Amino acid sequence: MSATEGKRVQPGAAVARWWRAHRWALGQSLARLREHPLGTLLTVAVMGLALALPLSFYLVLVNLAHFGQVLGEGQSINVFLDASATPAMATLLAQGLRAEPVVAAVVVKSPQQGLAELASLQGFGPAIAAMPENPLPWVLVVEPRASAGTANVRRLVARLRADARVAQVQDQGPFRDRLAALRAFGGRLMLTLAALLALAAMLVVGASVRNDIQGRAQEIEVLQLVGAGASFVRRPYLYAGLWLGLLSGLVAIGVTLALEAALAGPAARLDAVWGGRLGLATLDPRPLLVMVLAAAMLGWLGARLASARHLAVSEPG
Repeated sequence: MSATEGKRVQPGAAVARWWRAHRWALGQSLARLREHPLGTLLTVAVMGLALALPLSFYLVLVNLAHFGQVLGEGQSINVFLDASATPAMATLLAQGLRAEPVVAAVVVKSPQQGLAELASLQGFGPAIAAMPENPLPWVLVVEPRASAGTANVRRLVARLRADARVAQVQDQGPFRDRLAALRAFGGRLMLTLAALLALAAMLVVGASVRNDIQGRAQEIEVLQLVGAGASFVRRPYLYAGLWLGLLSGLVAIGVTLALEAALAGPAARLDAVWGGRLGLATLDPRPLLVMVLAAAMLGWLGARLASARHLAVSEPG
């Protein structure tokens, strides 16, 4: 009966021991950070500024992609039909284009609509009134999907130019390709920069943990001599690295939001110049949450690598 009761109590006791050990490690990690406030502040500031760079660059890339849609990627393709095209031919071609997976919308403009648009422009009214007949053809305004790749749009333009019913196709393909190449280059640059700065953040945490271990060499040696395991000795340093990473992630978010606020005025004026078409993007909570979690993991990993190496060296033989 007592053996059965012991088995029932044992899991709870194990959880209690686990919680006490981690609570002690948490307290020790916070106490060690408070012992050196200036060093902790400098470490967090350096890591926060380093991690703010890829986050700010991500914000730039998001707006660059939006600029691309406004300035070129999302521009319509103007398809001018042959002068002999009939309304039925224009409607049939528009229906076929609407079935294309890369096409978001197709607007059919009759010669009368095109003439009315020209007449509304300043200086064209008298010249249009003097025309004996309407010289404008049927026009299809094709809007590609935002998710359509440049290669797919290029193939669609090539098919339209080869169509006997089409006289001319106006497309900003080269400009769209330049924007896509610029965005791809920016994305690769952001990933490279993020990897380098993540490595730098890990090294900063590792150096901080190494200095703390070296300053507590005698204390660690006593713990190891009385039978403390490597995980017990290492745990406070892991939590310290986690705290450093978490705080640096919050600093990175604060720096990026401050930069965003500083640029809000010029960005609003730029958007107003473009007639409100730009709609400049701001950081949503998802990348901010990812930044905090990634920074915490980088801090933990840097502390893990440094403590594993230096505690193994200091372990008594």
